[in-house]
Amino acid sequence: MLLMISTTHQPATELGFLLHKHPDRVQSFPISAGTAHVFYPRATERECTAALMIELDPVAMVRDRRDELTQYVNDRPYAAGSQLAVALRAVFTTAMTGRCDARPELAAQAIPLTIRVPSLSARAGLDVVKRLFEPLGWTVSGTVAPLDPEFPDWGESRYIDLTLSGTVRLADALRHLYVLLPALDGTKHYWVNQDEADKLLRMGEGWLSEHPERELIAKRYLVHRRVYVNYALERLAESDPDEVLAEPLVTEAPDQPQPLAVQRQGAVLATLRGAGARRVLDLGCGGGALLKVLMSEPSFTEIVGLDVSARVLDLAERRLKLDRVPEHARERVTLRQSALTYTDPSLSGYDAAVLMEVIEHIEEERLPAMEHAVFSVARPGTVVVTTPNSEYNVRFETLAAGAFRHADHRFEWTREQFRSWASAVAARYGYAVRYLPVGVEDPDLGPPTQLAVFTAKEAAA
Repeated sequence: MLLMISTTHQPATELGFLLHKHPDRVQSFPISAGTAHVFYPRATERECTAALMIELDPVAMVRDRRDELTQYVNDRPYAAGSQLAVALRAVFTTAMTGRCDARPELAAQAIPLTIRVPSLSARAGLDVVKRLFEPLGWTVSGTVAPLDPEFPDWGESRYIDLTLSGTVRLADALRHLYVLLPALDGTKHYWVNQDEADKLLRMGEGWLSEHPERELIAKRYLVHRRVYVNYALERLAESDPDEVLAEPLVTEAPDQPQPLAVQRQGAVLATLRGAGARRVLDLGCGGGALLKVLMSEPSFTEIVGLDVSARVLDLAERRLKLDRVPEHARERVTLRQSALTYTDPSLSGYDAAVLMEVIEHIEEERLPAMEHAVFSVARPGTVVVTTPNSEYNVRFETLAAGAFRHADHRFEWTREQFRSWASAVAARYGYAVRYLPVGVEDPDLGPPTQLAVFTAKEAAA
């Protein structure tokens, strides 16, 4: 099997420094089932290509295996998959870390790269290859090999002559390949265990948590071993403060011009602007998705994020990079741990409070305690509440009938139920209330998210 890495960065021969392999020498390295060779078919100032060729020992490859047929008939010596990933790590260990003492500034720089894998095993086809590589900045092109050129009616094989092009840091490119080649192949030549899940997290650091297909990648890389897949996905969620640790059952509403989360944040921001709020509480702030939006608005002079979980507050702090923002920006934001059902007089006097997708996570019998803490004790001039519209749930094709959108939801209300609750709260605590849709409305089912704006009557007057 073969992999080639080319660059036109000037001078192109500096690729040798990044790979820690001299262009003028052929080098060989032992791997678990054979030998890996590194050589340079081309090494000029204008273009440089490094090739990694793996020769597998068929005896070593099947040693201790009991499945008789695959000892003699398999594609492992030729098709890029887990064997190639192992060779990449064995041969280019230092390059994968991004360390290059001779050219440290180059190691930190994105350079033009072209990577060719002449025989990639991709069981799901070229479309899935694109879904995995394109979000990482690669341009993907490939030719799918036929099962047999002499019998075109037999259709296509799973083997692709793949070319990736992009301007990417070399260390990142190698880590992309290390994770995605075996994920595309879907077959590993060694046993998957906890160490392999930790290896996925290390190699995916900095890019996998934000990848739109991270669940697919984790499942295929870990060969669908559920306990390790769940462990990896939970760890990835911890590294991405925009993710709640309990994974939503549905993520996007159909036929929407933007992700629903973005539309919710925009609706809340517009409402706060319209209310003229300057000091704002984000109650149940979670990982800080809304806090980041609020921080970008200079008119908010004080922003407080409150959540019951110290864990997600730590995530929010990392997400907002509070240790790196300028001091004047840092002083605008405070993160506090507290439950929404506890009264806290220090939260009084704020212009506005937001409960964005929060109330449905509270047991209904505990809502009166939350209402008292927010609308009576804190009593901001404006309270913005968003919650799912359960009538819209039938539009989610993957959501079972009667199921909630999130495993942690205690309830989901219809429009009538939400308005009945909001009207009663407004009457009890001296607020006026109005309702706004979030997302494109279905003529029969309403919007995917419903929003209520409570305005204290003394503030309105």
